[in-house]
Amino acid sequence: MTIDKTTIKDLVIITPTIFNDERGYFFEAHNKAKFKEHEISYNFIQDNQSFSTKGVIRGLHLQIAPFAQAKLVRVLQGEILDVAVDLRKNSPTYGQHFSVVLSAENKKQLMVPHGFAHGFSVLSDTASVLYKVDQVYDKNSERGIRYDDASLAIDWQINPDDVIVSEKDLILPAFKDIDWEF
Repeated sequence: MTIDKTTIKDLVIITPTIFNDERGYFFEAHNKAKFKEHEISYNFIQDNQSFSTKGVIRGLHLQIAPFAQAKLVRVLQGEILDVAVDLRKNSPTYGQHFSVVLSAENKKQLMVPHGFAHGFSVLSDTASVLYKVDQVYDKNSERGIRYDDASLAIDWQINPDDVIVSEKDLILPAFKDIDWEF
């Protein structure tokens, strides 16, 4: 597996080594020892899975301390644009976002550490997304930012007329109005 740094510190892309043969393929999606070699040392305690249709945007979501979650995101079926926004106030990339296409075909994963908002848009007809988290869900710690915040200027690679967003995500605050930090 290769672990590549992104333009934002601590946000990395993990690409597994694929072993193909006449039966299909095999790869390691998570290897604690290899992650630790690259200073990725989260104790993942839960796997979450979602299924969505083309045009769905989920996010931008996060939890604040003491229930902040790190997420290891991958796609089991389909293709998404995965997005992380740096919300660490002392970071030189505070307020910047990074995006990467994750798919069942490329098998890449995005490691989203604590201090980031996370979301994704579905680029294929359907997509199944699996992500590991290192903390339980806590409703009182749940926060978010509007997916279409003008100051973030995220290109979700979806026609605006085709976007499908939950009512809950439509009432999230703008980036300039967030009052919490990591």
